[in-house]
Amino acid sequence: QVQLVESGGGLVQAGGSLRLTCAASKIISSYNVMRWYRQAPGKQRELVAAVTSGGATNYADSVKGRFTVSRDNAKNTMYLQMNSLKPEDTAVYYCNLVDLENTYWGQGTQVTVSS
Repeated sequence: QVQLVESGGGLVQAGGSLRLTCAASKIISSYNVMRWYRQAPGKQRELVAAVTSGGATNYADSVKGRFTVSRDNAKNTMYLQMNSLKPEDTAVYYCNLVDLENTYWGQGTQVTVSS
């Protein structure tokens, strides 16, 4: 079983930055994809960014140019650097890991951007 723990959320003013971290307790398969999702009140959970174990990345259009996803495979950790934050980025951010057999979720971390 893999546990995912997110950290780094908080309250920031519009235009500010935050860095989220997702630490996995272990990685079972060498090929996997880690993703950041977010869910705002009253809205569906949406994909924000993804990074494969090989380092390939992709982003939602709404965060391109502002957010950067990365990972440190040696530490089983994924990061999300969020710059130029907007009030519409306010949400609970969830870490997700998919390997060859299972899907895992973290408990989420709240990001609140004030205008």
